[in-house]
Amino acid sequence: MAAATCAALHGAGVVLLDENAVPGGQVYRAAVPGVSGAPGPDARVGDRLRAALLASGAEVRSGQRVWALGGGPLVAPGAAPAPYRVDACTDAATATIEARSLIVCAGAHERIVPFAGWTLPGVMGLAAATILLKSQAVLPGTRTVVAGIGPLLAAVAAGILAKGGRVVGVVDLASRTDWLRQLPTLAERPPLLARGAGWLARIVSAGLPLLSGHRIVRALGADVVDAVEVAPLTGGVTRRLDCDALCVGHGLVPAIEATLLYRAEHVFDRARGGWVPVLDGSQRSTVPLLYAAGDGAGVAGAAAAPLAGEIAALAALADLGLLGTADAEQAIAVRRGARSRPARVGAAMSAMMAPPGDLVDRIPPDCVVCRCEDVTRAEIETAVDVGARDLNQLKHFTRCGMGPCQGRMCGEAAAELLARRVGSREAVGTWTARVPLRPVPMAALLDRFDYADIPIPAPAPI
Repeated sequence: MAAATCAALHGAGVVLLDENAVPGGQVYRAAVPGVSGAPGPDARVGDRLRAALLASGAEVRSGQRVWALGGGPLVAPGAAPAPYRVDACTDAATATIEARSLIVCAGAHERIVPFAGWTLPGVMGLAAATILLKSQAVLPGTRTVVAGIGPLLAAVAAGILAKGGRVVGVVDLASRTDWLRQLPTLAERPPLLARGAGWLARIVSAGLPLLSGHRIVRALGADVVDAVEVAPLTGGVTRRLDCDALCVGHGLVPAIEATLLYRAEHVFDRARGGWVPVLDGSQRSTVPLLYAAGDGAGVAGAAAAPLAGEIAALAALADLGLLGTADAEQAIAVRRGARSRPARVGAAMSAMMAPPGDLVDRIPPDCVVCRCEDVTRAEIETAVDVGARDLNQLKHFTRCGMGPCQGRMCGEAAAELLARRVGSREAVGTWTARVPLRPVPMAALLDRFDYADIPIPAPAPI
């Protein structure tokens, strides 16, 4: 939203493609029509961003799923770069847009380190829970366990309580000491610190069990989750918490499918969420006129994202000759300065959300890692034993990452397991980016036709 607004206000022709029905992403997600409630600070910021976008003159196409990319560097060898091509679709139709430059603001997806029972109905990600709470005003369950690591843990627990739900326990991988170490950094943004303190106060006043330095051992249940077992990370007594919902998350992973497909350079940076595109100080990738901003360029939080979007837009304007270089650099410098503090705090939270390394080591051999293709840890280990040395070889050997989620759910765990055997995440690499970038309904790609419409080539001469 911020990138499109900035570019449009400087006279560029801008099209914003957003998969959601209303722009706003995860943090600034708008409630669906008919859902009412007291607007929180995220809703107010989101409304301001949406109002600015509407007034900017940028063309907004909501409900558009970008499923294919072309142009740019994706041309025949020796050919000049072509305009960027973006293919998008709704559930019923497709559209193609060409542009001289492209800013990728793909966000991030959630990381969940597998554990026994994590595929049971009733187990969902912390981010999924926030969608229910923010856009639908729906509780995840009647008795919910909230588990994982990072600030989203407290946000979800407090959000459930605020809507009248019941939380039976908060299970935090981080210790109290880990959080105390972050206080000096969090203090750089007093409103954020106060907000987090408010979440914690709500949790404490409700008398919830707050289990620091604990992990989920397993989720229990026949058809749906009905309890979870938790234990201290350092070992000790296992504790059972009865529930009908488990919200769990272990941080965020940048969505880099688009920048990978365009063959931009990437580096692995665990503190920023994993693989991230290589960018200069103005959000330029290593591919001309291709930019990345927001958590898709490295997890740094919602407060830093709009400023990164504006920086990317100003760089694109300068590169296209729509804004003088000196004016662009001056405006970029101002935004870099404004972004430094929220980015520093966001980066600290991202680093804290990286799960402890031994959490992957605790995945049981018979635990499903790839939910789509039902691939277990034992099958991954066997694939390594017989020669798989990178993620794409692992996919060939096991079908891990071949399902509808395209490796988003299993990729991190599979890569970590593989890295333990081959040496590093750099050696493991990434999945090869392929079209479609997102699952799309076939009805959206195929027009109505009958057999008479199919061209039949003439018979070959005898």
